[in-house]
Amino acid sequence: MALLDGGTDPAFLNRPVESGAVGGREEPDDGGRVARSPIFLYHATANSGQMPVEATSAGAILYRDTRGRREYLLLKSRPGDWEFPKGGVEGEEELQQTAIREVEEEAGIEDFRLLDGFRDEYDYVFEAGGDTIHKTVHLFVAKSFEASAELSHEHRDHQWRDYEQAINTITQDGPREILEDAHEFIDEVEGESGDEADGAEA
Repeated sequence: MALLDGGTDPAFLNRPVESGAVGGREEPDDGGRVARSPIFLYHATANSGQMPVEATSAGAILYRDTRGRREYLLLKSRPGDWEFPKGGVEGEEELQQTAIREVEEEAGIEDFRLLDGFRDEYDYVFEAGGDTIHKTVHLFVAKSFEASAELSHEHRDHQWRDYEQAINTITQDGPREILEDAHEFIDEVEGESGDEADGAEA
């Protein structure tokens, strides 16, 4: 069963982030982490004479601990990009609900926990069916308690990779930069958990 850390405010998780400079960071009042305001790629639509169609996806940077080694799950899409589990928001889903569903559907993992306090995003523009699509992808961080993943029909391959391997494997700049922030965030969370465990044993 997928779990959410307590204290996450859905209003915070789903609120829009104002556009700004690349790498821009907001620090919300509740301490959650939001980074990288959307980069609007006007050049893709400058000659089209039409406004892009807005689309929203959500997913998770999923990691596991294997004998003290942290590994991240990467999926290879049909076009050949290495990426994290993600997909479009359906109906009235909140972003974190979409992220949970996509991990279950695309990775076949059900026993994991979505960590509170981290959400980051990147965006890109592409053409589909004659329309220009501007997609914003929101990524959370999740810890898997299952050792293996099951590949869905949407992807060609999957790999568990340590941090350095994952950084060198991910195809796009956006998710690669978010992984850098996520890796530091997990270091902080895991460090705090270790300190609490040490205190309980003392």
